[in-house]
Amino acid sequence: MNLEALGKHIQELRHDRAMTLQQLADAADVSVSMLSSVERGHKAPTIVVLARIADGLGVPVAELVTQPDDRRVIVRRAGEQEHIDEPGGWRRTILTPVVPGVNFEWIRTTLPPGCDAGRFPAYAAGSHEYVAVESGTLRLTLEDREVDLGPGDSAYFAADVEHAYANPGEVPCTYHVAALIMRPRRAQPRPRDRQP
Repeated sequence: MNLEALGKHIQELRHDRAMTLQQLADAADVSVSMLSSVERGHKAPTIVVLARIADGLGVPVAELVTQPDDRRVIVRRAGEQEHIDEPGGWRRTILTPVVPGVNFEWIRTTLPPGCDAGRFPAYAAGSHEYVAVESGTLRLTLEDREVDLGPGDSAYFAADVEHAYANPGEVPCTYHVAALIMRPRRAQPRPRDRQP
């Protein structure tokens, strides 16, 4: 790890947020002298200190240690895609690469005939899902409203409601879901009590 580049990146993120050294130190629960040494590239932070600084800045740890050029293209080969076989015989394939700090997923799902994938809880406000049916019939349920979608049909919904997917047909149904899931905001850590 290039300590000078790491320190400069932390300093840039702090300046972007209009935070002073003291404000970030308080939010991260680290001393001002430690934070200053890290920003100047004079001290290698432990993973605990790095995680605290990331929390104080409101970014994932990976955002601090990944070089910007490394994030331009992230490839997930077909053989690396995660396949999840669910009870009831249905299968999900997560198509998207994992990108730190990005809560976006693109999933391909195949439901056998007559399969009900169950109900999914409401996500945090600001979450969205887009659904596109490749083949078969998909029954999308939003709270108590049902919508049947056929091949080539697509739908959008705000995912802050309970929702469900089912295949009421006699042939398999394959559909894609693109989801932007918001995470509930974490409370900022309280600054340490200062001694007089």
